[in-house]
Order: sequence, then C-alpha cells, then structure tokens
Amino acid sequence: MKKLLLCAAAVVALCSCGVTKSPVQGLAYTDVTSGKQVTSNQLATKVGKSTAKGILGLVATGDASYQTAAINAGITKISHIDEYNYTILGIYTKYETIVYGE
Repeated sequence: MKKLLLCAAAVVALCSCGVTKSPVQGLAYTDVTSGKQVTSNQLATKVGKSTAKGILGLVATGDASYQTAAINAGITKISHIDEYNYTILGIYTKYETIVYGE
C-alpha cells in the first residue's frame, strides 16, 4: 500500500510541471493555435516564427518574442500574430510566436 501511495504521489508531483499559456489546456496533451494580435496592415505572405521550449518546468530555453519572429522572416510591417502551444503531460512544452506581415 505504501508503494502505491508513493507512486501516486510521484505521478501527481510530475503531472503538469510544465505548461504554456493557452486559451484551453489539456491535462495530458495540448496542441492549440490561437490569435494574439491584429494590426491595420494588410495580410501578407511572409511568416516568421520564434520558439521557446521547456522540460518538466525545470529548464526553459528560447526566444519567442515578436521581434525575433519578424526578423526571422524579414518582416517590417506586422499584419497579425498567432501563438502555438504544445504540451505533453507537462513533461515537454513548446510555445511558438507566429508573425505574419510584409
């Protein structure tokens, strides 16, 4: 019985250690793209992305800024911005900024 309780405590302790901000959050799995911001600039064909990743809520790396996403695609006028959130069991998380513009 002690082993079962210890195992259950370990699962709870590790569950959802890493999360991303998302309009909806799945306990076991999240794979959501949502709108973030819109400007008055016209839609364009250039798309830039920037990413930050995390593991177990212990280590997080990356640059998911708007500026980095725009620079990656050579965008000088931003049309709109989306965000992508991906999480598996709180173990691995990925947050991506997606910038559209010209």
